[in-house]
Amino acid sequence: MKNRLLFIILAIFGLTSCSNSGNQEEKKQQANFIVFIADDAAWNDCGPYGNNVIKTPNINKLAEEGVVFDNAFLTTSSCSPSRCSILTGRYPHSTGAQELHMPLPAEQVLFAGELQKAGYYTAVAGKYHIGDLRAEFDSIYGGSVSGCENWVRAIQNRPKEKPFFLWLAAKDPHRNYKPNAIPEPHKPENVIVPPFLPDADSTRKDIALYYDEISRLDSYLGQVMQVVKDQGVDENTLVIYMTDNGRPFPRSKTRMYDSGIKTPFIVRWPLKIKKGRTNALVSSIDIAPTFCELAGAEISKTFQGVSFVSVLEDYSINTRDYIVGEHNWHDFQAHERAIRNHKYLYIRNAFPEFNASPPADAVRSLTYQEMIKMQEAGELNENQLDCFIEPRVAEELYDVINDPYQFNNLAENLEFKESLNEMRNLLDNWIVEFEDKIPENPTPDKFDRWSGRDLRN
Repeated sequence: MKNRLLFIILAIFGLTSCSNSGNQEEKKQQANFIVFIADDAAWNDCGPYGNNVIKTPNINKLAEEGVVFDNAFLTTSSCSPSRCSILTGRYPHSTGAQELHMPLPAEQVLFAGELQKAGYYTAVAGKYHIGDLRAEFDSIYGGSVSGCENWVRAIQNRPKEKPFFLWLAAKDPHRNYKPNAIPEPHKPENVIVPPFLPDADSTRKDIALYYDEISRLDSYLGQVMQVVKDQGVDENTLVIYMTDNGRPFPRSKTRMYDSGIKTPFIVRWPLKIKKGRTNALVSSIDIAPTFCELAGAEISKTFQGVSFVSVLEDYSINTRDYIVGEHNWHDFQAHERAIRNHKYLYIRNAFPEFNASPPADAVRSLTYQEMIKMQEAGELNENQLDCFIEPRVAEELYDVINDPYQFNNLAENLEFKESLNEMRNLLDNWIVEFEDKIPENPTPDKFDRWSGRDLRN
């Protein structure tokens, strides 16, 4: 009898041990996630997207070891609304935080919380910028000048027995800029000036300082990647490098062109994905369902994005036919919607009576103040006058293949009437599906559009 009882106890212990071992093995197989998100960095201001002047060795290495997405887009070109959109997997107007500095409502579901339920440790380090502190993050670390100062601390302090998600959010390269952000600053004479900006000394100085901050971010990214390797979790950690919106210059941040809503999107995950590039369309709201699917977590019904797990398995696959972008209030009254596929970009402007001013901090920049003087002197070319047009057209259509900077509006070209109607219909259907509305009482300007002066003072 004693022997039989001992056998039963040992059997139960063995089953429990096997069960615990199985659970631990399952946890080990769950991927870790790190999102490095820049603040106001253009999609093409790093080596993998063709800018070989800017010093981004660590971002370059991510691309060499992972997959580079050539058609990844944000849902808005505005800081906090973009971050709220990514973390909720929802379009900005659906988050309740569609305007700059609006706090994210408490009822909004963060994918970090779904990961928590699946056993993940979650942390944010750097620029928080979504409102009240959220329980969906187990730890929240601040950041000072760069916003990246606590990135390494965040990964070093994580509980080693859990899979993890780290949201590492820089303040770089947000304005205002100061010299000597990095030991070897970029030289103004070497920078690449996009054709929608004048090639003037002030522009080059401004861009050089902007480059410096991206390089500073890059150095912190490299430090984190080294810790990931030192901790032995490199192979099963999925890393994304991206931005929240375009560069803080005219015709970029807050705009619906590629210079505003296109994002660098590099994914590295040595255990599962091969090196390469993909032309697949991806939206920033697709991160939420993708991470949850890979983690074995619940994919919340609140998510409006589409998982791109299949793209990671086959780079020739497309999971969506188009992406949609929004421009809501950001310093100035605005309501624009954009829909883009591989061929066309269509933009609809509800308030065409206003000029397309850049954000207030960019209005005060060296670049824009010089542009104002040049415009008054008649020294800007046609492609550099965009911000000064008033009133604007209500509709825009661009052939993004033959017109990558979106300079030639085809909306009134009869040859493109059919394409225009197709894009209109796509946007109309999206508006109905996601219950988007033009505000009846829009938020007014809070800054002067020509000086950047705060009108509230």
